[in-house]
Amino acid sequence: MKSLNLGILAHVDAGKTSLTERILFEAGARVCLGSVDTGSTFTDSLLLERERGITIKSAVASFELNGVLINLLDTPGHPDFIAEVERALVLLDIAIIVVSAVERVQAQTRVLVNALERMEIPYVFFINKIDRKGASFQQTLEALGTQLKCHPLALCDVKSAGSSMAVVEYDMPLSSWMLSQWLDVLCEHDDVLLHEYVTTPKLINKERLEQALRTQLGDNLVNPVFAGSAITGAGVAAMIEAITYLGPIRHCNANAPLNASVFKIDRGWGGHKRFHLVILAGTLHLRQTVETPHGSCRVTGIYVSASGGLQSAREATAGQIACVIGLDGVRIGDRIGVCSARDEGVHTFTPPAIETHVYAALSIQTKALWEALIALAEQDPLIDLRRNTAGQMFVSLYGEVQKEIIQAILQDEYAIQAKFEESSAICVEALLGTGEGLESLGDPSNPFLATVGLHVTPRAPGSGQIFTRKVHAGLMPASFYKAIEESVIKTLGEGRHGWPVCDCEVTLTMVDYESPSSTAADFRHLTPLVLAAAIEQAGTTVCEPRSQFHIEVPIAQSASIQTLLARAGAITTGATISEGTVRIKGSIVTTKIYKLQHEIPNVTSGLGFIESEFAAYAPVPGAPPSRDRSMSNPYHRHEYLRHIRLGTRIGQPVNSA
Repeated sequence: MKSLNLGILAHVDAGKTSLTERILFEAGARVCLGSVDTGSTFTDSLLLERERGITIKSAVASFELNGVLINLLDTPGHPDFIAEVERALVLLDIAIIVVSAVERVQAQTRVLVNALERMEIPYVFFINKIDRKGASFQQTLEALGTQLKCHPLALCDVKSAGSSMAVVEYDMPLSSWMLSQWLDVLCEHDDVLLHEYVTTPKLINKERLEQALRTQLGDNLVNPVFAGSAITGAGVAAMIEAITYLGPIRHCNANAPLNASVFKIDRGWGGHKRFHLVILAGTLHLRQTVETPHGSCRVTGIYVSASGGLQSAREATAGQIACVIGLDGVRIGDRIGVCSARDEGVHTFTPPAIETHVYAALSIQTKALWEALIALAEQDPLIDLRRNTAGQMFVSLYGEVQKEIIQAILQDEYAIQAKFEESSAICVEALLGTGEGLESLGDPSNPFLATVGLHVTPRAPGSGQIFTRKVHAGLMPASFYKAIEESVIKTLGEGRHGWPVCDCEVTLTMVDYESPSSTAADFRHLTPLVLAAAIEQAGTTVCEPRSQFHIEVPIAQSASIQTLLARAGAITTGATISEGTVRIKGSIVTTKIYKLQHEIPNVTSGLGFIESEFAAYAPVPGAPPSRDRSMSNPYHRHEYLRHIRLGTRIGQPVNSA
């Protein structure tokens, strides 16, 4: 079977879901055209999505075109739901980035392009809303080339943009300016084509250029640009036709060993878990026992994505998207089948930068609230749900809109009235240097039958955490090494001041055990003490998340905006004036962004706007803030050992009430 996993990505309100509906209609997968305004879209199936007119959960619709099974993924456009976008990216063969011809390149557009570039996923642009007042195809095309790290190449031309008479031309002879642009872009990465252009330019025809374009699109060296209107349908059918002709079609082998990847988990009407996965190779059968990273599971239900939605099936074959029941214990990012493992390429976006304390309005619902939040965290692994030693519940979020959505879901689906306090920044702790820790078997101060030596080293900002071993694997049972590594990861979640320790390498330098008395628990309990000693020696500094912003306001309101920025503690890095508009760039603590997003439109009567994205973590000035712990504190040895003696396990709340 030939298949193509096609993602639709965009900044919020660029017309992403409308384009998805139009594609399904043009391909014959839907009889009626859905509308965001009327709440009749196929992919926005949640009541909240239809009420608010935004996409919250990724959705899949499948159809066949020109002998190719196309799995169309509609993803959220609001930056608060970037985790949903992340999980869709790992599935894609190619992506369409929708850009408004009126607003042009926006903040989320930059984030998406950067992520696709990092993951080496081919992508094209669809310049939408060409019939809207103020639309400009040429200005938007130029903005793509100057503001993004891409190589845009127009595959169409637009006449009368910005009016209801706008026309998109695809099947036309290449004009002189288009031919020149094609050659300039394609010759940059094709020495053979460049030689032909220099020696025999008259022999280069449209078919030769399309051949080069197909190759370079598959290698993510060029980004074709289409245009049209998702509302009227102008240019949409021609774009999809071109993508099936030029795109990197996947040739799937249904007879190969099973290999599938889990990208989404939700719950059905009966409350049972549903695991959404893409079948990369092989065939998955009903009642088949499959291998997962957490053991063997038996498939008790299969639904495959088709033009009418999810349909019950007895099998799912390579190239299809399936919804499966029975994969207990499986998590997002797991591989199913002979390649069962964790998909290491899942996390490509920055983790949430804010967290909020949540509690039940009725104390009798506290336990139910915790269980409901656990269910929501299963569906979104980047929601870091935790409880501190006092039993207070906290969730990590990307923004205030996400908080409102979670609050509405708790009310509508679980009948729980939850209260959210004001959000605060999630800081991190960065190592100041290197450090070592060692606890040896037989030392009077070591109550565990184990030896563990660890070395910590800082890594480059944004590079994450890694665990390595310098000791031979045959020195101890594998379960002991696993206990050490798991304990290291959990202990890094709370540093000297209670914040996660970021961007570091932890190396296991020494181990020993006493046979047959030592157990995995000895290593699991001893490792936090050793790692805490190493981190204490290295030292840490608490850093807060900062975002970079871009503000555009009328020059008459610039003084008011500067006052707002000063009050918020922002640092401006530049300002330019052009055609009566002031453009201000700078950085600010991430938690202050959300207030500015509401204040700036109010101060400027809706004429000003702000774009922002996460920039980096920066040291907190003054006394470092601390966060209440959810685990036993290995930085206080006596307190930690007392909790161990009382039976508290590392990784579990000290007070589970």
